[in-house]
Amino acid sequence: MMDRRGAAHHRSRFLFFPQIILMPQTSSRSAWTSRLGFILASAGSAVGLGAIWKFPYMAGTNGGSIFMLPTIAFSLTIGLALLIAEMSMGRAARGGAGTAYLKLGGRAWSVIGFISVATGALVLAFYSVVGGWCTHYFIESIMGRGITDDPAAMRSAFEAFAADPVQSVMGHVIFLTTTAGVVLCGVERGIERVGKILMPLLFILMLILIVRGLMLPGAIEGVKFLFMPDPEAFTGEALLNAMGFAFFSLSVGSGSMMNYGRLSDKVNVGTPTAWIVVLAVMSSILGGLMIMPAVFAFGLTPDAGPGLTFATMPAVFSHLPMGGLFAVAFYGCLFVAALTSAISILEMVSQHCVDRWGFTRRTAVLTVSTVLGIIGVFCALSFGPLSDWKLFGRTLFDLLDYATSNIGMPIGCVGIGLVAAWVA
Repeated sequence: MMDRRGAAHHRSRFLFFPQIILMPQTSSRSAWTSRLGFILASAGSAVGLGAIWKFPYMAGTNGGSIFMLPTIAFSLTIGLALLIAEMSMGRAARGGAGTAYLKLGGRAWSVIGFISVATGALVLAFYSVVGGWCTHYFIESIMGRGITDDPAAMRSAFEAFAADPVQSVMGHVIFLTTTAGVVLCGVERGIERVGKILMPLLFILMLILIVRGLMLPGAIEGVKFLFMPDPEAFTGEALLNAMGFAFFSLSVGSGSMMNYGRLSDKVNVGTPTAWIVVLAVMSSILGGLMIMPAVFAFGLTPDAGPGLTFATMPAVFSHLPMGGLFAVAFYGCLFVAALTSAISILEMVSQHCVDRWGFTRRTAVLTVSTVLGIIGVFCALSFGPLSDWKLFGRTLFDLLDYATSNIGMPIGCVGIGLVAAWVA
């Protein structure tokens, strides 16, 4: 038998050098069939709404470059290190956050695992509302509606839709139901196949839209807003929000990537993880370049909030040949990108229920989806009937967004750092 020191050394090698360890396959869990599928599926948690929906409006409300530059720095340094550690913990423990903290850190650390899983669940509760927005705009684009170059009409159309309790709740329910259906079909059949095709297509569409947006009169002001630092705009809150977004965009600290790590038997962790971070950073920069120049070109305000992307893109499509076709392709890819992120979270939370409480997979997915669906309804109503109901000065949607990005994920990141260092 190994002594305590020998066991710790064995665990250290097992955790931080997963590329040289042959791990046994288990038929009860899915696994990625290629490194490319692993990278694209994992990056899908960030490339979608994190870059295209959240980054532009967060940059717009936090000083542009004062927010963007620290976000890039946090992602390429602390974010990368924590993401490697999180995926390695999941691979070493052969489980999600709840299992990994318990196995690698002991019972005292299991509370961090619970916080991580709860954080991921709450992210999905409000995230699915935005997924519902994507669903709505995708359907509208198919029907040939929603393209206009009138800034006032764009803004009012989004606000009217988001405030409509029937349409916003319906979009949320459709999106979450679709997510549950894909998870029930299996990880490799759902996430990996979709990611390999539509993630690259989304990047191509973003590049086309960026080029067209930069050709609009006044667009250069949006570029300056993103890339020219303004020291007078710096605030401690902007720095905190940049850190929170870096964690959000990488899905680090919420348990999702730990759950992906447990499925990574056929791929190394180190190099693919670096690619995931690079893709996440690139997609955020591209998302900013796609939205912000158009915002300035059409006279919109960058601090418009969560609806900034949806109130801006219709004008860009109106200035493109075959704009309706581009709109369908863009919103379709955005819907799928949002779906890959939602799938990773629902998979993680459901697997936690299976591991800890013995749920069947089907029961876990249906139970979690139902509970989060109910919470999500109230988040959707935060833009309409419940817009005046606030806690700590924030609507339920904004409160969950802030609490998960700026509190829950940082707690999870601290736990990853401490447990990974202790095991090492």
